[in-house]
Amino acid sequence: MRGRIGCGVLALFVLLANTQVIPAACIDPAQFAHSTVSIMRHFDDAERDARPDLIGVRGTGWFLSPTTIVTAEHVTAGMKLSMEQWKPLEIADGEGSHFIAARIQRLAGVQAEKLAVIELEHAVSAARSVAIRREPLVPDEQVMTLAYPAGGLHPVGGRFVRFGDDGKLAGMALLEFYEGENRLVIDHGASGAPVIDCDGRVAAVISNVFTQSIVWASHQIRISTAWGMPNVVSVPVQVLDEFARAN
Repeated sequence: MRGRIGCGVLALFVLLANTQVIPAACIDPAQFAHSTVSIMRHFDDAERDARPDLIGVRGTGWFLSPTTIVTAEHVTAGMKLSMEQWKPLEIADGEGSHFIAARIQRLAGVQAEKLAVIELEHAVSAARSVAIRREPLVPDEQVMTLAYPAGGLHPVGGRFVRFGDDGKLAGMALLEFYEGENRLVIDHGASGAPVIDCDGRVAAVISNVFTQSIVWASHQIRISTAWGMPNVVSVPVQVLDEFARAN
């Protein structure tokens, strides 16, 4: 991905000592084999002229159907995908990868953060679709995400905190994810990952994280939010239905 997740300073929080217990996933991640994938667009030489050091953009996506993948809109923007032109997309799920031509089928959402539905030129035979949750999450509800923060599948448990109520966060589902003391376990490459409830339904899609950078002993380090506070921003998946009704 293009650095959207984890690079923007959305809010400042004080980092407190970890007195939490790692949240256990309320559903077996093995049930979602072949449902969530790492997606990467490799840039050609012409596209790299402005940024020779940037070889491509990686994110996470999940199958809405064998020919469609949902991810965060800024992932497709960073990949330079369009609604007209087919471009090769690398799709990997830990058991191998392959290239399929892809383009944007549609965008959904009215907030600053949107979802993108990617259309594939041909179906992925092993793809497994995930059910969509129709009702909103409730505070402290347990959730899980399946992300590719470093190119490898990583399930992480967490909880829904609240919905954003103003500015760019209005209507966003704010979550708290961590693994032991690591509150940055959801980071680069995780944009587009599904947020799954305890019934195995997608409730939201990860879009951003809350971080700030500080200088300590001449080194710049990134820190997350305080314990008990949301540290991940996600788009409620119901915007896919809202788009369908509006069209």
